[in-house]
Amino acid sequence: MHAEATQAADNMGKQVGEMIMHHITNGNEVDLGFTKIHLPAITPFEVAGVHVDMSISKVVFFMMVAAFLLVLMALVVRRKVGLVPRGMANFVETLVLFIRDDVAKQTMGKDAAAKYTPYLASTFFFILTCNLLGILPGGTTPTGNVNVTAGLAAIAFFMIQFAGIKKLGVGGWLGHLMPPGVPWWLAPVMIIVEILGMFAKPFALCIRLFANMVAGHVVILSLIGLVFILGWAITPITVGFGLFMYILELFVALLQAYVFTILTSLFIGLLVHSEH
Repeated sequence: MHAEATQAADNMGKQVGEMIMHHITNGNEVDLGFTKIHLPAITPFEVAGVHVDMSISKVVFFMMVAAFLLVLMALVVRRKVGLVPRGMANFVETLVLFIRDDVAKQTMGKDAAAKYTPYLASTFFFILTCNLLGILPGGTTPTGNVNVTAGLAAIAFFMIQFAGIKKLGVGGWLGHLMPPGVPWWLAPVMIIVEILGMFAKPFALCIRLFANMVAGHVVILSLIGLVFILGWAITPITVGFGLFMYILELFVALLQAYVFTILTSLFIGLLVHSEH
């Protein structure tokens, strides 16, 4: 009897594990619970010997949903802009002013903040929307996919270097690879270290966002899965912890969008204000 119970618990554990992996991995269908949406598949092709598959996955689908919601929000807010914005317009304006005044100006100065606030605000709202979509029933968090966070980090990398070149010129941008006051015989080592640092910053942005979003969903799903593994007797405990983690996930969604934005702004500011 004990062996049968253990075997049943093991089987249930495997099913819960498969459920968690199905939720956090990519696929070609969106599971809404009551129905499944099969996304259109596109026949793969090759370009210069490289296999290319342009099929829409659920991660891409929810990125498109996030983009659509942001465009819709912008259109709605634009129509309600006035001397005294109200409702959603007031909420969006508050966040944009926060990004401009408390993030961009504090890390890169007034002049640079005016230039790069649109990019920083777009990054913040896109990441926040992607983070929140995964909390909805049947939703998927695009930022829980390392390819998405790598793409965001790559855009941040090019924006950082673009800002540096625009401010310092090509010569000054190359000069920042060699910190002032360093002995000539350390130059080769310092140049290698600085180049590695250039790529380490976006890599850290990529992994930090990806890991935090995946970890939150795994914890919530694991707590829900405990109900099926250990029985309904622990439902109050798991539901309580699950609700707490759900609220925490809302905070993490906002926090990670903020962290990605402020670190990008900080990296731009460090390069813009570098002196040689």
